[in-house]
Amino acid sequence: MSLEGVEHALRRRRDERDRIAGDLLDLEAHHGHRLLRGAELDGETHRRWAEARERLAALWVVFDAYRRVVDEAERLRAASPRPGPETLAELTALLTGPSVVLKPEDVPVERRSLVRITAERITLDEAVARMDAAYREVARTVAAADEAWTALLPRLDEAEAARNAAERLLAELGGADGELERLGRELAALRGRVRGDPLSFAAGGRIDTGPLERLAAALAARRDHLEKALRVRDGFAARAGELADRVAAVRAAEQEARAARDRVLVRITDPVLPHLPDQAPALAGRLAGLAALRDGGDWIALARAADELERAAGDALRQAREATKAINELLERRDELRGRLEAFRAKALRQGLAEHPELLRLFRQAHDLLWTAPCDLRQATRAVSGYQRALREIGAD
Repeated sequence: MSLEGVEHALRRRRDERDRIAGDLLDLEAHHGHRLLRGAELDGETHRRWAEARERLAALWVVFDAYRRVVDEAERLRAASPRPGPETLAELTALLTGPSVVLKPEDVPVERRSLVRITAERITLDEAVARMDAAYREVARTVAAADEAWTALLPRLDEAEAARNAAERLLAELGGADGELERLGRELAALRGRVRGDPLSFAAGGRIDTGPLERLAAALAARRDHLEKALRVRDGFAARAGELADRVAAVRAAEQEARAARDRVLVRITDPVLPHLPDQAPALAGRLAGLAALRDGGDWIALARAADELERAAGDALRQAREATKAINELLERRDELRGRLEAFRAKALRQGLAEHPELLRLFRQAHDLLWTAPCDLRQATRAVSGYQRALREIGAD
């Protein structure tokens, strides 16, 4: 190489050396690298980090050998302000030849040979290529672990916060909660997995936070349940009064349904009636059972029983009201037919056909059916339709 070529190559190698050194220091200062270095790993993360550490150690070995060559070239050039042919040849050999020496113990296992006992010599370009490949592999592992922890740790914190809040509430209530204990064991298992093997959550190019999210939701629900139990304990009298009112509303609604049924049986022939619910007595028994749970101090069971009773009373009230509505619709159907018959009669009067013998006969037949108790809705419906049809046909003649 000419002096100009040596100067250019030396500047490039000097910049390259400084850049690689900075990249290596940045990698070791990376948040993910620090976490991996300080964690007790297992599983997939342990395997990948072990491989990455070996690559990183080998990378530093190659870099040290690479740096020694560049440093030697700088020293030689500084010592020869006006280098002669021999010095230029030596600088050329350092900068372009196989000048990077790796001792046998520094050569990666996959590059060793049982018959080779001498050191490996590679060029600066080969050293850079080898360092770049190792750096990329290590950086991928560090970035993957950092991405996993970034996604998982906030959700783990959320789950632990919900668990801690639930345990404080349980301590205030007293007693034990088997469901909270089960969720706590599940949380402990996931905590160990998150901290020791975050890469086990990687699936399909993304981090699966589903298990933690579902657990956090379950713990939050348990916390809410315990909060409700505490409110039940502190406000049992008021809650019991509210539930008593709901049971009374069910009793009144069921009585109204039976009264509507009795009215329909008098007014309608062979009505098709819905099933009449009779849940108020059972609900009243469950309401009385809440007092036993209160006296036993089982606030968690009391909260659950109160919630279940509230839902059951709501369902029973809805069923009773739906039954009453369905029964009353039979009378409404009769009244609707009466209104239609009167409307058709008024139309016949306007057309001067009210006294037509056939129309008069059909009107009286429908009228008798609708104003006679009990009313046969099926026959009455046919009679009103027959009067309407006859009015249309006679009016068209």
